[in-house]
Formats: sequence, C-alpha cells, structure tokens
Amino acid sequence: MSKLMRNEDAFTGLEAAIVLIAFIVVAAVFSYVVLGAGFFTTQKSQEVVHTGVAQASSNLEVSGPVVIAGTAGGVKNITFYLQLAAGGSPIDMNKTTYAVSTKSDLTTYTNATVNMTWYKDGKEATNPNNLLEKFEFVKVVIGDSGALPTIGPNGKFVVEIRPDQGAAYPLERNAPPSLEDGHYYEVY
Repeated sequence: MSKLMRNEDAFTGLEAAIVLIAFIVVAAVFSYVVLGAGFFTTQKSQEVVHTGVAQASSNLEVSGPVVIAGTAGGVKNITFYLQLAAGGSPIDMNKTTYAVSTKSDLTTYTNATVNMTWYKDGKEATNPNNLLEKFEFVKVVIGDSGALPTIGPNGKFVVEIRPDQGAAYPLERNAPPSLEDGHYYEVY
C-alpha cells in the first residue's frame, strides 16, 4: 500500500460543530412547529368551551318573586322581573319569547303579547331601547294581553323564558290551594 493514502475515518472538530448546529436548527424548527400547533389547538378548544358555556347558560335571571293574579276560575296573569345574570351579555327583549305550559296545554307569547315595564337604576325608564343591559330590570306580565292556559288551584305551571341567545330559563311554580278574584299571590 501506498504511504500517501489519506485517512478519512473521522470528522474534524469543525465538521462536527457544523453537524451539531444543523441538528439544533432542525430541532428548533420542529419544536416551533409543534408548539405553534399546540397553541393553535389550545386557542380553538378555549373558543369552543366559551361558546358552549354561552349557549348552555342563560344570560337572564329572575329578580324577586313570581306573582300571579287570581280570578274565580284560576290565574289571570303571571308577573316577574328579569335582569342580566352576572357577566351576561345584553339581550334583545324583542326577540325573547315566553312559553307557559301546564300538564295539558302550552301557549307561547312574544314581545308583542306581553306587557313590559322597564327600570334603570331603580327608576322607571321612559324611553327604553328594548335591550336588557347591566343595571336594568324589566317587569314582565304574561296574560294581560292574551289568555293563559288554564291554571287552577294547586296547579303546576312552567314559564320558560327563551332569549335569542343562550339557554332557556325555566320557572316552575305551583298555584296556591285557593284563588280569589282581585288577589295577588307569590308562588314558589
């Protein structure tokens, strides 16, 4: 064999450094892509959770008692106050519907068939915009403009408040054992 033959069995220090830097760059790019995909997935799942919570929970809540007006034949009307739930977004009351149901009947009411009185900061609002917002209450009276389903003494009834966004808010109540004309009853 010739003595002039080169021995190329090992890298030099410079070649090893270049290969090491290349591995580090490839690993950095790969980790950037993986972390970016993870952050994107986390953001999308967070949006899904927030949307689900908004749709599953109601932005409305009843403030105060539910009161019915009695007649000799049963219940004349149902009155309650609504306000925004804590952290709830404003609700267009023009798009809110109400369903009153008993064991044998169901009647649906719209904004045009219920009476509403608006209150802002504890005073009656003279020019409401029909958008229920923070620090506002709306008094809803169902049954003055249209007949209620027949609710007799000890009758169980459900008022379901259905806003245009979010879940419906059910009010399940029982009429008192006796009803007299012109009397008002708080129901539970």
